[in-house]
Amino acid sequence: MEAGWVRFRGRRRTPGRPVTLGTTRDFLDHFGLEELRDLPGLDELKGAGLLSGRIPANFNIPLPMTGDELTEDEDPITQLDLEELGLLTPGGEADE
Repeated sequence: MEAGWVRFRGRRRTPGRPVTLGTTRDFLDHFGLEELRDLPGLDELKGAGLLSGRIPANFNIPLPMTGDELTEDEDPITQLDLEELGLLTPGGEADE
């Protein structure tokens, strides 16, 4: 978040209403990627020695989402959400 590589996307319509995050164009630019699908997969990470052999058999990496559109089970982040997350003070001013 501090580097500007990740942003809030929305909130899932599931119990607990978890916040969903997405990457920014700055993330792609920093790592020299055209799009999220250019990120390495599990096989490439294992081959480069970046993952140990202790990964659970059912572990998978979700397919990256392209675009800024929310999925059908997400709602947009609201000012109230940002206040609840401690990112805005009540009334809408950004915390420093």
